[in-house]
Amino acid sequence: MPKIGIIGGSGVYGVFEPKESIKVHTPYGRPSAPVEIGEIEGVEVAFIPRHGKTHEFPPHEVPYRANIWALKELGVERIIGITAVGSLREEYRPGDIVITDQFIDFTKKRDYTFYNGPRVAHFSMADPFCPEMREIFYNAAKELEIPVHERGTYVCIEGPRFSTRAESMMFRQFAHIIGMTLVPEVVLARELGMCYVNIAAVTDYDVWAEKPVDAQEVIKVMQENNEKVRKLLKAGVPKISEERKCGCADVLKTAFV
Repeated sequence: MPKIGIIGGSGVYGVFEPKESIKVHTPYGRPSAPVEIGEIEGVEVAFIPRHGKTHEFPPHEVPYRANIWALKELGVERIIGITAVGSLREEYRPGDIVITDQFIDFTKKRDYTFYNGPRVAHFSMADPFCPEMREIFYNAAKELEIPVHERGTYVCIEGPRFSTRAESMMFRQFAHIIGMTLVPEVVLARELGMCYVNIAAVTDYDVWAEKPVDAQEVIKVMQENNEKVRKLLKAGVPKISEERKCGCADVLKTAFV
């Protein structure tokens, strides 16, 4: 079974041809959709469309725990999370790619953990993303001459609405990009000892730049970004080593009380 999983949107289908669809039943309900198995450049991968096959799940209703559990149950060890984000900084332009290195959680009512008792776990999230995969995809973007930022702090909001002007100006003080889906996905992956990398594609300047965010404009830029993401996946996935030397699973050793 594949050791690499991808969670993202329908744009992934341009580089990924499903060969098998697997329905996985989890203790947390059904995933967003059946897990699809296929190959990218000869490397077997598993794919889940985060919002469902017909985009039926808004950000705050995505079954995050079921998605991560299903991939783990199929043997996935590394997850590539693809997200669309707004920019909070002028130099992070629409069309740019950000290899996120930190996040701030401003969500409000999601299921954040697999350990609600009787077992309790406290995991370190000091460095939330896999350093090995971050390096692979940053270098791949540079080689492809895709505009990319090696670092960026992602503030995750509840959604599905966009920010007020006041919120956007506040978030600018602490983060580079803003989105609605990174949390708790990255946290749950860490809880199961899985590597996680976030490839964030910038679609707009949020509302701090005076012009309100327009969903139709976001979709237009998102479609343009899909081609860049597909190129990144084709270049980066074959470079991911089967042997993990990153230490992402080591947090499990000291997490339980």
